[in-house]
Amino acid sequence: MAKSGEKLVYAFGGGEADGRADMKALLGGKGANLAEMCALGLPVPPGFTITTEVCTYFTKHSGQYPKALAKEVDAQIKILQTEMNAGFGTPTANGNVLLLSIRSGGRASMPGMMDTVLNLGLNLQTVAALAKQSGDDRFAYDSYRRFIQMYGDVVMNVAHHHFEDVLEDFKMENNYRLDTELSSDDWKILVPKYLAVAESQSGKPFPQDPMEQLWGAITAVFNSWMNQRAITYRGLHNIPESWGTAVNVQAMVFGNMGETSATGVCFTRNPSTGDAHYYGEYLINAQGEDVVAGIRTPQPLTILEKKTSSSDLPSLEELMPDAYADLLQIKDKLEKHFTDMQDMEFTVQQGKLWMLQTRTGKRTAKAALKIAVDMKQEGLIDKTEAIRRVDPEQINQLLHPMLDPDAECEIIGTGLPASPGAASGRVVFTSSDAEAWVAKGEKVILARIETSPEDIGGMHVSEGIVTTRGGMTSHAAVVARGMGKPCVSGAGGVRIDVTKKTMSALGVTMVEGDMVTIDGASGRIIKGVVPTVDPELGGDFSKLMKWADGVRTLKIRANAETPEDAAVARNFGAEGIGLCRTEHMFFEPTRIMHMREMILADCEQSRRTALDKLLPHQKKDFLELFRIMEGLPVTVRLLDPPLHEFLPTRKEDIKAVANDLGVKEEEIEARIVQLHEFNPMLGHRGCRLGITYPEIYEVQTRAIFEAACELTKEKIKVKPEIMIPLIATLNEFSILKKLVDKIAAEVMEKTGVNVSYIVGTMIELPRAALAAGEIAKEAEFFSFGTNDLTQTTYGLSRDDSGRFIGIYREKGVIEADPFVTIDTEYVGELVKIGSERGRAENSNLHIGICGEHGGDPDSIRFFHKIGLDYVSCSPYRVPIARLAAAQAALGVEVKSNA
Repeated sequence: MAKSGEKLVYAFGGGEADGRADMKALLGGKGANLAEMCALGLPVPPGFTITTEVCTYFTKHSGQYPKALAKEVDAQIKILQTEMNAGFGTPTANGNVLLLSIRSGGRASMPGMMDTVLNLGLNLQTVAALAKQSGDDRFAYDSYRRFIQMYGDVVMNVAHHHFEDVLEDFKMENNYRLDTELSSDDWKILVPKYLAVAESQSGKPFPQDPMEQLWGAITAVFNSWMNQRAITYRGLHNIPESWGTAVNVQAMVFGNMGETSATGVCFTRNPSTGDAHYYGEYLINAQGEDVVAGIRTPQPLTILEKKTSSSDLPSLEELMPDAYADLLQIKDKLEKHFTDMQDMEFTVQQGKLWMLQTRTGKRTAKAALKIAVDMKQEGLIDKTEAIRRVDPEQINQLLHPMLDPDAECEIIGTGLPASPGAASGRVVFTSSDAEAWVAKGEKVILARIETSPEDIGGMHVSEGIVTTRGGMTSHAAVVARGMGKPCVSGAGGVRIDVTKKTMSALGVTMVEGDMVTIDGASGRIIKGVVPTVDPELGGDFSKLMKWADGVRTLKIRANAETPEDAAVARNFGAEGIGLCRTEHMFFEPTRIMHMREMILADCEQSRRTALDKLLPHQKKDFLELFRIMEGLPVTVRLLDPPLHEFLPTRKEDIKAVANDLGVKEEEIEARIVQLHEFNPMLGHRGCRLGITYPEIYEVQTRAIFEAACELTKEKIKVKPEIMIPLIATLNEFSILKKLVDKIAAEVMEKTGVNVSYIVGTMIELPRAALAAGEIAKEAEFFSFGTNDLTQTTYGLSRDDSGRFIGIYREKGVIEADPFVTIDTEYVGELVKIGSERGRAENSNLHIGICGEHGGDPDSIRFFHKIGLDYVSCSPYRVPIARLAAAQAALGVEVKSNA
């Protein structure tokens, strides 16, 4: 067999393959795993994979192919004809016909996002040969009409509904209700009608030459890498466009060859709960797209599933015990070989089992945790691999509310619990309506008869999804689980009228905009809004977090300034507060009035009088925070935002403030004009306020140390860290550090208590990063404020960039939003330079991050790599950061978004 990199096409079949499982970058996940299954001796229909390198070439050269490709494809078609003893386009002497499936296969799984063509090779000549070969006219002509419709849609851009309209009209004329009622003669009548639809809608005849069909399908699959739904999915899941897709060409096997044939999807473990139960669905006398499209409600794979779901449909275990037994053995073999939960597709053709695909199965956060922990305890993987297995972002799904079990519920429908979690929102019936409602600030539940890949945009913005058709492996279920959104599928008792925009069940009719709640864990659809409760994090979560904590070197702190946030942070394992934004403490009604009084004051003494009213409030805040953190570090950032942010802007608010403070409206309006700045984020804020109005920082510092000394007297440990924001020069820092030290000394002398503390700065300006060596002569810690550092490095406002940052990503200007994932090459380089220069001057310098990047897993990996001491993030992202830091310590690759 050929070596990797020497050719464009890789063969598999007959117990051997050119590729391997570790060649996903070249062969895509599907092609690599097909090769691996062949090498394991499993029953895989033979075929070949066209590499992702061809996709890259195709995209860069306006749809042209490398010259060598056609020759290699022709050679593989000849090999397939020999292996299958069947003719492609022309039946062999024994009358056998070779048909092909054409499927995409990217490095990362993108379920339903790209195109597939089945039954390729059928034409007016070969369909007759297939009928004779199989002895089943109905099967042959049903396969041909499926091919015409699929090829017409994927390759010729003829929408599905044109074919469906012809079929529905025919059924109505003949009083048929189900497709299965049509006879072979019926399909023979319909096939010419389908061919006529394809020609009339596309303006060209449906191709009869199988090689023309093949190249049309290959081209369509490569083109689908750049279709809008694939682009959207890649954007949502951070899949680079440069990866491309492979194309898998494989001999067809048929699950629609009568009652001894079937097709299905199965998982080695439950992808929703993680339970170690064999799990799946299948359909008798069907092809693969019937299962995932949700057109027919599938049957349970096992007797256990049948009982659990109260299904009256026979299981595969009962109907085809021999094929089921083979599948059971293969399931065990694949999970042990890949040491992970597998998602498999299979076909039974006249009693013989064929494996069409295996891949690492998508799973919910709950399932990911359970599977990782269980597999470690079973000895399939070790502790470090268990840590690697769980995506840190999935942890987010476990940390949010679920339905209150004691709340009253008006259940209007039930379906399958396709993806756990609970959500409420206004019911909508199309993806475009979902996006429109969300744009108005509303939360929505998307209710569809069945979803398709075209619904990806609406599914993304929705809080949850309901479908009336489809099973646990339908498009809606798979995509919802991947997004971490609740989903109820196969709610057969619910009737959706997309035209009238209504949903009816159990005598209740809901119209667009009505509030509905869904519970993806139980499959319930509930009228109105149902209260929620915080989830209970089970033993699997605790075990994984304990393992992660034993591996990571980065400390994890939280951004918190309220007792509630601090308590949540401690509960989630925070090792201190890395950012207490003191300005947030001023926005309560009584405090904001004192703050405004200070801002309106016309002299220092008046300002001090107003600030003295704020001091007891600030002290109380710090007392609560220090108590909750129990001796862990608490980094308090002195006042940062410009003063105008505390003043009213609307006329009615100005009037109210004037009345409360006993001043004239004109005075407030004049002060607003005085404080106006053309670029306030680069204006009179941060340390600049502390230097021009030192009394502000004096009062804040006094409140911090009065609280610290009081608690120290009570034998409660405190560890305050005073952070001075927006430093650009050493002189700024020196002036304000002296102020802090002076006030601290006064308070400690007055109380007779000594409190250990440190003073540091926020590095959020490029100049500060470059001057870090100088600043470190006096600073005892650095905390990089990467939000502002990104703004000032890019010259880009994060409050305004949302209007166009998505377009930048779509056009390939950037791979990721730099305010979400740090730009490692340039903003990250400033962090690296600042750290290195600071530590060169002060080897005891503590360095952390307190921007939003502190909770982003990719950014955390970078911060670990450059040797920072800690990251600080929002309380609910603390567990995410803990796991990401552990994975960073285990060498998980750092991505670049430049």
